[in-house]
Amino acid sequence: MFLPTNEKQFGFWKMRRSGMQNISIANELGITRQGVSQALRAMDEKIESSLKEMAQANRIRIEKIDVEKGVLFGRSVPFQTAAYIFVSEKHGMQVWYEHDGDCNSCNEYTKCIEFIWDFASELGIKIEKTADPAKMADELLEKIRGVA
Repeated sequence: MFLPTNEKQFGFWKMRRSGMQNISIANELGITRQGVSQALRAMDEKIESSLKEMAQANRIRIEKIDVEKGVLFGRSVPFQTAAYIFVSEKHGMQVWYEHDGDCNSCNEYTKCIEFIWDFASELGIKIEKTADPAKMADELLEKIRGVA
Protein backbone atom coordinates (compact mmCIF):
# COMPACT_ATOMS: atom_id res chain seq x y z
CA MET A 1 0.00 0.00 0.00
CA PHE A 2 1.18 3.49 -0.83
CA LEU A 3 1.50 5.67 2.27
CA PRO A 4 0.43 9.23 1.38
CA THR A 5 2.99 11.29 3.33
CA ASN A 6 1.92 14.49 1.57
CA GLU A 7 -1.70 14.36 2.78
CA LYS A 8 -3.03 16.59 5.56
CA GLN A 9 -3.89 13.51 7.60
CA PHE A 10 -0.22 12.48 7.61
CA GLY A 11 0.68 15.96 8.86
CA PHE A 12 -1.78 15.56 11.75
CA TRP A 13 -0.30 12.13 12.48
CA LYS A 14 3.26 13.55 12.57
CA MET A 15 2.13 16.28 14.95
CA ARG A 16 0.59 13.70 17.27
CA ARG A 17 3.69 11.50 17.02
CA SER A 18 5.78 14.46 18.13
CA GLY A 19 3.67 14.65 21.29
CA MET A 20 0.95 17.17 20.46
CA GLN A 21 -2.53 16.55 21.81
CA ASN A 22 -5.51 16.59 19.43
CA ILE A 23 -6.82 19.84 20.91
CA SER A 24 -3.43 21.51 20.33
CA ILE A 25 -3.36 20.29 16.73
CA ALA A 26 -6.89 21.61 16.19
CA ASN A 27 -6.07 24.99 17.73
CA GLU A 28 -2.86 25.38 15.76
CA LEU A 29 -4.57 24.56 12.46
CA GLY A 30 -7.86 26.29 13.20
CA ILE A 31 -10.03 23.19 12.79
CA THR A 32 -12.27 21.20 15.11
CA ARG A 33 -10.97 18.58 17.51
CA GLN A 34 -13.44 16.13 15.94
CA GLY A 35 -11.93 16.83 12.52
CA VAL A 36 -8.46 16.06 13.88
CA SER A 37 -9.74 12.86 15.53
CA GLN A 38 -11.38 11.66 12.32
CA ALA A 39 -8.26 12.41 10.28
CA LEU A 40 -6.04 10.60 12.79
CA ARG A 41 -8.30 7.53 12.83
CA ALA A 42 -8.16 7.38 9.03
CA MET A 43 -4.36 7.80 8.96
CA ASP A 44 -3.91 5.22 11.74
CA GLU A 45 -5.81 2.72 9.60
CA LYS A 46 -3.63 3.51 6.57
CA ILE A 47 -0.43 3.20 8.59
CA GLU A 48 -1.49 -0.04 10.26
CA SER A 49 -2.53 -1.52 6.93
CA SER A 50 0.76 -0.44 5.30
CA LEU A 51 2.83 -1.90 8.15
CA LYS A 52 0.92 -5.19 7.96
CA GLU A 53 1.28 -5.40 4.17
CA MET A 54 5.01 -4.68 4.41
CA ALA A 55 5.35 -7.39 7.09
CA GLN A 56 3.51 -9.89 4.92
CA ALA A 57 5.60 -9.02 1.85
CA ASN A 58 8.82 -9.51 3.85
CA ARG A 59 7.59 -12.63 5.69
CA ILE A 60 7.75 -10.99 9.10
CA ARG A 61 5.62 -12.47 11.88
CA ILE A 62 4.05 -9.52 13.72
CA GLU A 63 4.59 -9.28 17.45
CA LYS A 64 3.45 -5.72 18.10
CA ILE A 65 2.40 -2.62 16.17
CA ASP A 66 2.60 0.90 17.55
CA VAL A 67 0.55 2.87 15.04
CA GLU A 68 1.08 6.19 16.84
CA LYS A 69 4.88 5.85 16.56
CA GLY A 70 4.79 4.11 13.17
CA VAL A 71 6.72 1.03 14.25
CA LEU A 72 6.07 -2.69 13.77
CA PHE A 73 7.99 -5.20 15.89
CA GLY A 74 8.26 -8.72 14.55
CA ARG A 75 10.39 -11.68 13.65
CA SER A 76 11.65 -12.58 10.19
CA VAL A 77 10.52 -16.09 9.29
CA PRO A 78 13.26 -16.78 6.70
CA PHE A 79 16.10 -15.09 8.62
CA GLN A 80 15.01 -16.16 12.13
CA THR A 81 15.85 -12.77 13.63
CA ALA A 82 14.10 -9.75 15.06
CA ALA A 83 12.71 -7.44 12.39
CA TYR A 84 11.31 -3.93 12.52
CA ILE A 85 9.35 -1.82 10.10
CA PHE A 86 9.42 1.95 10.48
CA VAL A 87 7.32 4.75 8.99
CA SER A 88 9.57 7.73 8.33
CA GLU A 89 8.53 10.99 6.77
CA LYS A 90 11.92 11.43 5.12
CA HIS A 91 12.75 7.80 4.27
CA GLY A 92 9.32 6.22 3.75
CA MET A 93 8.81 2.70 5.06
CA GLN A 94 11.96 0.88 6.09
CA VAL A 95 12.48 -2.77 7.06
CA TRP A 96 15.35 -3.49 9.45
CA TYR A 97 16.67 -6.84 10.62
CA GLU A 98 18.82 -7.44 13.68
CA HIS A 99 22.10 -8.91 12.54
CA ASP A 100 25.79 -9.06 13.29
CA GLY A 101 27.90 -7.54 10.62
CA ASP A 102 30.82 -5.31 9.86
CA CYS A 103 29.16 -1.92 9.46
CA ASN A 104 32.43 -0.22 8.50
CA SER A 105 32.80 -2.32 5.36
CA CYS A 106 29.14 -2.05 4.31
CA ASN A 107 28.12 0.06 1.30
CA GLU A 108 25.02 1.21 3.23
CA TYR A 109 27.01 2.58 6.19
CA THR A 110 26.21 6.27 5.60
CA LYS A 111 22.57 5.58 4.73
CA CYS A 112 22.11 3.57 7.93
CA ILE A 113 23.52 6.30 10.14
CA GLU A 114 21.43 8.93 8.37
CA PHE A 115 18.23 6.89 8.71
CA ILE A 116 18.81 6.09 12.39
CA TRP A 117 19.57 9.70 13.20
CA ASP A 118 16.60 11.02 11.18
CA PHE A 119 14.13 8.51 12.62
CA ALA A 120 15.26 9.22 16.19
CA SER A 121 14.73 12.91 15.45
CA GLU A 122 11.25 12.28 13.99
CA LEU A 123 10.31 10.45 17.20
CA GLY A 124 11.90 13.07 19.43
CA ILE A 125 14.31 10.49 20.85
CA LYS A 126 17.82 11.52 21.79
CA ILE A 127 20.53 8.99 20.96
CA GLU A 128 24.28 9.16 21.20
CA LYS A 129 25.90 9.73 17.83
CA THR A 130 28.68 7.22 17.29
CA ALA A 131 30.56 5.83 14.32
CA ASP A 132 28.83 2.47 14.79
CA PRO A 133 25.34 2.32 13.25
CA ALA A 134 24.64 -0.98 15.04
CA LYS A 135 25.14 0.65 18.45
CA MET A 136 23.00 3.62 17.43
CA ALA A 137 20.27 1.27 16.17
CA ASP A 138 20.38 -0.79 19.37
CA GLU A 139 20.03 2.37 21.48
CA LEU A 140 17.17 3.66 19.33
CA LEU A 141 15.31 0.34 19.39
CA GLU A 142 15.71 0.07 23.16
CA LYS A 143 14.24 3.54 23.60
CA ILE A 144 11.39 2.85 21.16
CA ARG A 145 10.50 -0.35 23.05
CA GLY A 146 10.39 1.75 26.21
CA VAL A 147 7.72 4.09 24.80
CA ALA A 148 5.82 1.69 22.53
